[in-house]
Amino acid sequence: MSKSPRLSSQGLSHQDVLARMREMRTEDAHWKEGRTWSLVYNAGEDVRRVAAEAYTEFMSENGLSPLAFPSLRRFESEVLAIAAELFHGDTATGTMTSGGTESILMAVKTARDFALAERGISEPEMVMPASVHPAFQKAAHYFGVKPINVPVGPDFRADMAAMRAAINPRTALVVGSAPSYPQGVIDPISELAALAQEKGVFFHVDACLGGFLLPFAKRLGYDIPDFDFAVPGVTSLSADLHKYGYAAKGASIVLYRTPELRRYQFFTYTGWSGGIYASPSMAGTRPGGAIAAAWAVLKYLGEEGYLRLARTVLDTAKVLREGIAAIPGLELLGKPSLSVFAFSSKTLDIYALGDAMEARGWKLDRQMRPPALHLMVTPAHAAVVEPFLADLRACAAHLASGEPAPDGSAAMYGMLGALPDPKEAEGFILQFMDSLYGNE
Repeated sequence: MSKSPRLSSQGLSHQDVLARMREMRTEDAHWKEGRTWSLVYNAGEDVRRVAAEAYTEFMSENGLSPLAFPSLRRFESEVLAIAAELFHGDTATGTMTSGGTESILMAVKTARDFALAERGISEPEMVMPASVHPAFQKAAHYFGVKPINVPVGPDFRADMAAMRAAINPRTALVVGSAPSYPQGVIDPISELAALAQEKGVFFHVDACLGGFLLPFAKRLGYDIPDFDFAVPGVTSLSADLHKYGYAAKGASIVLYRTPELRRYQFFTYTGWSGGIYASPSMAGTRPGGAIAAAWAVLKYLGEEGYLRLARTVLDTAKVLREGIAAIPGLELLGKPSLSVFAFSSKTLDIYALGDAMEARGWKLDRQMRPPALHLMVTPAHAAVVEPFLADLRACAAHLASGEPAPDGSAAMYGMLGALPDPKEAEGFILQFMDSLYGNE
């Protein structure tokens, strides 16, 4: 395909534009076939169609102005009310955001501003298990909050003794995950919240991944510990609608236990010649399509739909975990019981195994510290359990027999993992990103 470095003098036809776009996606991950184990939460074509049509219906509207678009204000209010009920927040309120990262950014910003205004902390810190999402590191970088990264215990969950030892008078926020992304385990939320409450510190639950799965798993009889506002001491919670809420990207929510806490999230400015400026979250323009699609999918699926999808996801994940654990040389990390988990090996090059699976059309995330492959299970994966496990068994057996894996990312991950200083690895990734986003 020829490159076009500048805007063409004449536009293409509708059909030509779409044809070129479809040609350009031929090398994309094949998520519709269930061969991708991250990034896309596929609940089926009917849900996708509802989200797409609702998004298109409101794609031009801007949620920055609830006065101009009261429909979006109503959609958002109802989404937040549904979420508050799911998460046992009788007085909880918040906002929608563009995704988990923005929700986390807003929770950290709120804790920082509260700590300065109410506790006089000008050099705030936040204490968190090393397994939390990197969005907390981004928030720390953006907002001048010092991150205190606490190693997790042998079970990959937050180590309570280490977390307690890390809290000091400058601590503005303590964080826990429900569940953490790398190993899919839930931190001891009740204990962490009690610790934060004892110290008079904000406590945030990152349920971006599991928020819209855990309540339904609990109703299905799974042993899910309390993780939300039912736990005293939880001051804020984030949950992504575009993950197991199955809404269109990007849609997430951040909730606070009381409206008074949410006020620290808002930004207002009245010194502008353009008039009053008020923004509820990080973004200025807030795409109306994402808000509308989230409302539409929640209404379309209802409790019955979410229970049905949760059952499919959890049953599928259980079969996959058991199948992987039965393959010689492979072992699960921790004791995951939900929809995300990682597996590693003491005898095989796990990254080479990932390359071998990718050569067969499977996209698995690579993880480090420890080296592992990662799966995120959606309803679409129920149809591919047997072919996936068959390919995984075959690839593992080939590697065990000494057969080399196809070329892939194994060498890169092995090199990055061997670097003693993470800053060296970060420099390499910066250079790689430059190459990805350079002009073609």
